[in-house]
Amino acid sequence: MKRKAVNTKESPQVKRQKELLPSYCDIQPRKGSDGSITWPASSEAIENARVYLRECASSKAKTLIVPDKDADGLDAGVIIHRTLTALGAPASSIEVHLVEKGKSIHDDEEREAMGAKKAEYIIVLDQGSRPAPPVVDDPDVKSLIIDHHLSDEFPKKAQIVSACHYPPVATSALLTYEICKPLHPDIASSCGYLCVMGTHGDLGNTLKWDPPFPDMKEVFKTHTKKAINDAVSLLNAPRRTSKFDVISAWTALLTATSPKEILTNPRLLSARAEINEEVERQTHTAPKFSKDGKIAVFRIHSAAQVHPVIATRWAGHLKSSKLEIILVANSGYLPGMVNFSCRIARCARKRDPPVDIISSLKAVADLDTTDLVQRLGESFARGHKEASGGIIPEKEFEELMALMKVGEKADPAEKGEKKTKVKTVEKSPQKNTLSNYFGKKG
Repeated sequence: MKRKAVNTKESPQVKRQKELLPSYCDIQPRKGSDGSITWPASSEAIENARVYLRECASSKAKTLIVPDKDADGLDAGVIIHRTLTALGAPASSIEVHLVEKGKSIHDDEEREAMGAKKAEYIIVLDQGSRPAPPVVDDPDVKSLIIDHHLSDEFPKKAQIVSACHYPPVATSALLTYEICKPLHPDIASSCGYLCVMGTHGDLGNTLKWDPPFPDMKEVFKTHTKKAINDAVSLLNAPRRTSKFDVISAWTALLTATSPKEILTNPRLLSARAEINEEVERQTHTAPKFSKDGKIAVFRIHSAAQVHPVIATRWAGHLKSSKLEIILVANSGYLPGMVNFSCRIARCARKRDPPVDIISSLKAVADLDTTDLVQRLGESFARGHKEASGGIIPEKEFEELMALMKVGEKADPAEKGEKKTKVKTVEKSPQKNTLSNYFGKKG
């Protein structure tokens, strides 16, 4: 006798609906007095940047491109390179400067290294911004900074194009693409995929390209999303390794004409395998929580830059009604320093008011009654409201953890809710439990 099909409509079990998060482009852009949208930066800054690039190319003078080390920065750098050559600049006149591990363009060593290259034009991309001296000491050098990190202060005497106050905030690659696209008819076809790769590198590969973001349907017709996203993963790998050979990623990107060409690069493949192994080894560290339950702190020790990857991973998995921020601290990346990355927990992305990592970190530091804020320096709480972090000395980091009261249990009166009941099973058939997951050793 045949069994009757089960009527799922009558089943008492209700299918769990997938949590819907707001689209990145849902936020309303700024508008001018005439009602027109102002995006991805101020119209004046964008037009001034185009004038700068035309002048730079026509001068055929030595030009230095200084991109950040990640996919967004590198893609922005190659867009600039291709734009300048399309406008007539000889490729031989363009050089790249890649910042050393643990350094920033504002450090004296980096400023000296850039100055030694005797460029007449310097274009800085995606490096983050803060109050600083001129990019180099030579007063005749013309500098252009294209960025999207939150900042109202920049190096002196530089021309600035910043997307940080023009929502939805464009990545540096997207901002650069929007600046360069009208300058030459070939830019859309030769740089469209670079724009997408850089943007996916920062905003994730599930991004919906809704207005005011440009229509990239032609890019996705020519290049598969899988090829684009796999290429992003490979480009990000070398800068995360202890070797820190960002030049491998830059060279691969500059010489390729499509994402597919990047997928077979031997060095990028080996770097990604190395990082995947290190992430797996480090990601089983158990977290400790701030006393208020808002911040989960994972502490690792690795010569590789895997702390941002682990922070992003745990942001998608760790849940609680109070949790807001995942903080992964790496004491092994730079001697005597702690490099840490913060991400908003997925469970907190729809909170009202929205979680602001930079403000939260600064609020903790402000609890100190001595000079901790000054000692934390300019590399503390940089980046974005949704993805921030810093590089601070070990002693100061421990003071910060003490202010957060990491590891301390909340007082019963402070909990404000009933203790969650945990159902225990003496003989569970499940082997991959959370407790033994954190207990795994690499």
